[in-house]
Amino acid sequence: MRFLITGAAGFLGAPLANRLVGDGHNVVGLDDLSTGNPDHLSPKVNLIRGDVNDRPKLWSLLQEVDCVYHLAARVIVPESILYPREYTQVNVGGTVSLMEAMRDVGVRRVVFISSGSIYGNQSVQPLKETARPNPRSPYAVSKLCAEYYIRTIGDLWGIETVCLRVFNAYGPGQRLPPSFAPVIPYCLRQAVQNGTIVIHGDGRQSRDYVYVDDAVEAMVNAAISPKANHLIINVGSGVETSVNEVVKLVLEVTGQSPEVILNAQHEGGPSRMCADINLAKTKLGYKPKKTLREGLKLTLTSDEHFKK
Repeated sequence: MRFLITGAAGFLGAPLANRLVGDGHNVVGLDDLSTGNPDHLSPKVNLIRGDVNDRPKLWSLLQEVDCVYHLAARVIVPESILYPREYTQVNVGGTVSLMEAMRDVGVRRVVFISSGSIYGNQSVQPLKETARPNPRSPYAVSKLCAEYYIRTIGDLWGIETVCLRVFNAYGPGQRLPPSFAPVIPYCLRQAVQNGTIVIHGDGRQSRDYVYVDDAVEAMVNAAISPKANHLIINVGSGVETSVNEVVKLVLEVTGQSPEVILNAQHEGGPSRMCADINLAKTKLGYKPKKTLREGLKLTLTSDEHFKK
């Protein structure tokens, strides 16, 4: 098959692209390289630098494409609170531009990488896809809005659509920005450097952490599954883990003893988040393989950020 991946040099885009070319497919990647790293891509991936809102470029790249993976997005939740307009322009506007271009060229399927953050606080766990969204940040709102655009334009123009709500993905190659770093790479870095780990809130807030290779497996299957059209599907581990438990595991796998501080003045986001992955199992044949402990060990040994 021939694929176009937007955001192909990103944390999820690069391993997806590498997996697809490794399976013998033809992959074109589009990335503005604002955060992506082209060094993470196989030389077999044809990477084009560009903006997802550039419709003429999209028209040219979409020729003879069988399926599009749409990952291009701005993804830092606290940043979205400061710059909601920019997040709308990229995450929503870019999605609409892509869907228009797909409509014009005649591409038949898109797999959109959405986010578990659209659920926000919910009284019932684990989270089913039928739960009413309760987004708590402009980032989450932008992802939810993009889902609606994709499904609506898909219905109107006969494009097959799959929306994957990926929960807290982690693994080698995850970006470590100077501020607002994701929990797992932040804790690993601080532990390896014997620095201080600051936990926002009381540390009891839970998340569903899914190893990058497991997330990629679901993404690959979403492109070919005849059962997935028009569905929204959770992708996670199905296991709920508190931040305190993450820190404990990080200390065990690193063998370090950094200082751990609770910052009660800063909330840690939704209190609980755990994905119900039964739909992914039945529609995608999805079965996560890596436990959090195994994933942490692989991340520690495979990522240059954490080499001592």
